[in-house]
Amino acid sequence: MSAPTAAEPMGKRQTLEALSGLLLVLFVAMLSGTVVSTALPKIIGALNGSQTQYTWVVTATLLTATATTPIWGKLADLFNKKILIQAAIVVFLAGSVAAGFAQNAGQLIGARAFQGIGVGGLQALVQVAIAAMIPPRERGRYNGYLGGVMALATVGGPLLGGLIVDTSWLGWRWCFFVGVPVAVVALVLLQATLRLPTMRRDNVKIDYLGASLIAAGVSLLLIWISFVDSSFAWISWQSGVMVGGSLLLLALAVWVESRAAEPVVPLDIIRERTTALAILGSLAVGMAMFGGAVFLGQYFQIGRGYSPTEAGLLTIPMMAGVLLSSIVVGRLITQTGRIKPYIVAGSIILVAGFALLGTIDHETSLVLVGVAMFIVGTGVGMTMQNLVLAVQNTVALKDIGAASSSVAFFRSLGGTIGVSVLGAVLARRVTDRITHDLTAAGIPTNGGGGSSSLNLSALPAPVEHIVRAAYGDATGHIFLISAAIAVVGILAALLLKPVTLRSSLDLPDSARSAAVAADAVDGAPAFDQVPVDAGANRDPSRR
Repeated sequence: MSAPTAAEPMGKRQTLEALSGLLLVLFVAMLSGTVVSTALPKIIGALNGSQTQYTWVVTATLLTATATTPIWGKLADLFNKKILIQAAIVVFLAGSVAAGFAQNAGQLIGARAFQGIGVGGLQALVQVAIAAMIPPRERGRYNGYLGGVMALATVGGPLLGGLIVDTSWLGWRWCFFVGVPVAVVALVLLQATLRLPTMRRDNVKIDYLGASLIAAGVSLLLIWISFVDSSFAWISWQSGVMVGGSLLLLALAVWVESRAAEPVVPLDIIRERTTALAILGSLAVGMAMFGGAVFLGQYFQIGRGYSPTEAGLLTIPMMAGVLLSSIVVGRLITQTGRIKPYIVAGSIILVAGFALLGTIDHETSLVLVGVAMFIVGTGVGMTMQNLVLAVQNTVALKDIGAASSSVAFFRSLGGTIGVSVLGAVLARRVTDRITHDLTAAGIPTNGGGGSSSLNLSALPAPVEHIVRAAYGDATGHIFLISAAIAVVGILAALLLKPVTLRSSLDLPDSARSAAVAADAVDGAPAFDQVPVDAGANRDPSRR
């Protein structure tokens, strides 16, 4: 392995400038997902898409982001992080433009899948770059800023998407075009400000086979989830082939990962207790958060009859919870050096919020819905970024890229599975409810809710009312499932070892063990037991 390429140290001003570019690109990546959340009902209606296609517009992006996140993270441990971030931005831009020009739901799903490759890079590389720039003791504060950006994108995205589709001279295609200029600005800003050392290693091998097997195994499982019980029975040869094939592919992926020189998901890292539990917690949080929140816009528009702009405004309580809790908790973690208590509390709050959302139907008071969403947002803000921080604080600097991206990988995987599973459950319940109510009203069903149920403008008034009620009532059920899934996050948080933030960018194993031991004996923070100077504490073998 050759020595890192020298880079000029980044002063405080340059660090803040580079951080602003990183946060801007993270903002635009998150915006690509949230901007369609309120616009998607109209987009799929305009393209005559179905509920399954509605789900896959979201799932496709999450799936490719999930599959490529660990690859980007591993590349960050091997190559220039700045160039990788810029490459991810370019991929994201190309996918955004392609999505904007889509002519049918299939093309939109394909473009969103390509866009997800760039999103996967950005969601991994931004945190890796910040970890390489800022010592862990200070990172809690910056994680609060990350949460603030996430909240801004999540609040602004639905509002912006609603305004775009409600503005006749813009149209839904601008939901995808709108992020292009922002990404270009971020690209230019990072070129001018970001300075990170380059780690070059000889005979580099990227585990493309392992990543492909993981993506194929998860994809096959999600396809089965989307079509089982509608196109074929639970117990059928199709189910056997898809489930068996998925398990076989994933088993092969584990086998390949255990033998790969540079595994996409390093098994030795994820076997560590803190990392494993953080991954389990992220998997549960991802399933609950992505799987539940993605259907809120649909609930307000189809279930309650509000416009896209109004639906965006109605989701503000949840985003306010994310914003406030992430900033406040980030600062508290920086002050105290403790992480676990906030993750445990956030996990419990998240379950409580989803349980409350599980009681809603198409006539529930909007005040109750708003309170429940605020509670969910608070739980998300207290857990998501801090699970990554806990892992970053326990691995060597040389492994931060792989460890951080592994947590992001499983969080996205949880979100992908959550959206697919809950979308499939919602589609089944809506179809059954619509079929039942249409039959009771003496209206021909044409085989059930069908593929046109999202195009409400084409439905007669009596049928439209039945469809709206079906969506409104079915949404509460998927939030109950989200609450049950999020309970796993509580268990993972409780089993986490108490983690104290260290002050240096990296510590030798001996110093880290001594600091942890001192912390366990007298309760003093580990960052007070070791010198603060980052350079003095680095193990030369890890440079």
